[in-house]
Amino acid sequence: MNLRKQNTRRQQKDTAGHTILTGSFIFLAIICFTAYLLLTFHVFKLQGKYIGLLQKLSLGSGLAFVILIISRFVENRVVGKSKSHSASRYNLVRVIRLLAVVLILLIAVSVLFQNWYTVAVSLGLISLLVGFALQTPIASLIGWIYILIRTPYHVGDRIQIQEFKGDVVEISYLDTTLWEFGGDYLTNDLPSGRLIRFPNSLVLQSAVFNYSWSKFPYLWNEIPFHVAYESDLLFVEKVVREATLSEIDPKMDDKIEALKTYIEKTPISEIDIKEYPFVAFRINTNTWVEVVVTYLVDPKKAADTRTRIIKKVIAALLQEPDRVLFPKSNAR
Repeated sequence: MNLRKQNTRRQQKDTAGHTILTGSFIFLAIICFTAYLLLTFHVFKLQGKYIGLLQKLSLGSGLAFVILIISRFVENRVVGKSKSHSASRYNLVRVIRLLAVVLILLIAVSVLFQNWYTVAVSLGLISLLVGFALQTPIASLIGWIYILIRTPYHVGDRIQIQEFKGDVVEISYLDTTLWEFGGDYLTNDLPSGRLIRFPNSLVLQSAVFNYSWSKFPYLWNEIPFHVAYESDLLFVEKVVREATLSEIDPKMDDKIEALKTYIEKTPISEIDIKEYPFVAFRINTNTWVEVVVTYLVDPKKAADTRTRIIKKVIAALLQEPDRVLFPKSNAR
């Protein structure tokens, strides 16, 4: 309930800020067009060269503010009312803002310069020089376009690229920001509290591991338990499976069936998808049997789910000391 109230307040605050900013753009646009009209009708007694320059500046500024007003209107009406995924809305906002900046630059060039041929040649030479000087930012911008088209990840996805692991919180034109999980100071998959930023050009050079794939946003996790050779292994298997089933999402069976249906359309054999939770036994290098349970889990809930399963399994096994024996050694 508190989280819902916080979200409502945040939305109200964002709406108020959006209204104030749009109103400011409208006010400035009116001022610019009013100045242009006053200069056109020679209300101010200025020399001709100054009038021409001021007319161009006022007209260009007014048109720029009109573009900003339209972009804000589109963001509010189209994106705000869209029923598409939040990540798609986020990308659409970025595209709208980029188009607004491009249009403003075109207006500035067309208003300030009359000879388009000279401008085109000058821009060509400048672009050539800037291209050599800003190769990395340009590659990152291309990487952003690649992310929009190929969507290796969205905002909110949990990904890993090279040594960077985290939840995507922002995809800007030049870089991506992650909320790191794990890291140097943690051995689990909990948030570390650190932000990671890497250039978008990295997606063109490295493999991206996405733990939040839209068609199957889950992963398989496993927990090993150690028991002695003298234990009732069938009983141990039953306890471990039941305890795991009680702690995982009851809809996981449906998720696995959906995955099997999807895999039927690919060259991958369905036999690779087992029924989960799956309990397997293997001999440890020391003197005990290792009982490994594999189950399906939301990657962002993996640590919490693993902790609950471990507590429940150990508590259940300790209640049957005659049927379950644990290794008695300092090496375990």
